[in-house]
Amino acid sequence: MALLSVQEARQRILTHFQPNGTETLPLITCAQRVLAVDIFATTDLPPFDNSSMDGFALRAEDSSQTNAALITLSVIGDIPAGSSPSIVIMPNTAARIMTGAQIPQGANSVIPVEETNFTNQEAGSLLPNEVILSKAVKPGENIRPRGMDVKAGEIVLRAGKTITPQDLGLLATLGQAQISVYKKPRIALFSSGDELLEVSDSLTSGKIRDSNSYMLGGLIESAGAECIRLGVAKDQREAVQALLEKAVAEKVDLILSSAGVSVGAYDFVKDVIESNGRLDFWKVNMRPGKPLAFGAYRGIPFIGLPGNPVSAFVGFEVFVREAISKLRGASDGIRLKVRVRCAEAIESDGRESYLRAVVSEVNGSYLATLTGHQGSGNLLSLVQANALLIIPAGVKSAPVGQEMEAWLL
Repeated sequence: MALLSVQEARQRILTHFQPNGTETLPLITCAQRVLAVDIFATTDLPPFDNSSMDGFALRAEDSSQTNAALITLSVIGDIPAGSSPSIVIMPNTAARIMTGAQIPQGANSVIPVEETNFTNQEAGSLLPNEVILSKAVKPGENIRPRGMDVKAGEIVLRAGKTITPQDLGLLATLGQAQISVYKKPRIALFSSGDELLEVSDSLTSGKIRDSNSYMLGGLIESAGAECIRLGVAKDQREAVQALLEKAVAEKVDLILSSAGVSVGAYDFVKDVIESNGRLDFWKVNMRPGKPLAFGAYRGIPFIGLPGNPVSAFVGFEVFVREAISKLRGASDGIRLKVRVRCAEAIESDGRESYLRAVVSEVNGSYLATLTGHQGSGNLLSLVQANALLIIPAGVKSAPVGQEMEAWLL
């Protein structure tokens, strides 16, 4: 069987995924969800001219009188934040104003309290009868004008954006109490193999602990999906079918497995899936993670990743993360890719390779250094990495200083 390129394999998989339906949720529950509609500003932000300082609202022209004496203004009122001022600033008058409070009629600037003789900034301090200025201010100084941040009718967030904490703040400011978002994908996950133990079990001869379910489950959740953990399928047809039927009952959007999809005498995943769907086996021109299975069980897409932990990790990043992004309706869910230079000479076998590396900035450039042995079972080198260095297909050696791409982890 000819090797598929990574790009072709990815495209074949992604054609089977479309955004989930939408739902409307309270804003407080929408962190890390994906917007299903564009958000338009319903008002100017700020909605009124307001002070950016604690100080005194005044007419700028009153602060720039051309005489040697310090300027004294009569204080005619107090303007706390949240109030709607009714006073009018007339020539040679001022009003004490708090940060965020609305600018009164007649004022066109604010002088900070530090630039006056009023030093009593204690809570509940009495309003002075007059204030002496120690400097001149310009028109508009220390005022945040209406609409400076956002104009009513402007698109502030686009559909497909993952909602960040700062987005929540903006949406709250705009009064968006209910938000239309894409439904969160539900991903069923299971491992396969009689050799797998629970994490709390003691090791016995021939056995290993199931690390992939923890790693892949974390990756699923980090990609913005809900992980439905099915457990470990023993090397028995009935055990495999029971887990797959559980995935169907859970109405998941994707079934993901690690190991158990080869053609060995004890690998039953292939037969069970093909009895109720279809399964394609591909050999992808990449390392680690050359073997890949893709198909569907009772109409639900299925991706089978290799059992070696690093191969499973790389397979998830290359094929599964983007599929989840499509299900989420996200336009911003893919790993950040940067240009780096190799800090050491690197040998490859000609397959598109995803090597564990540490990327650091040195003299304005990003340098990539491999994190030790690149065997597909070596999890420690993956833990030590902050990037996957991508060696293109056909490249068998890269000298020191060669420019490559890397996915930041």
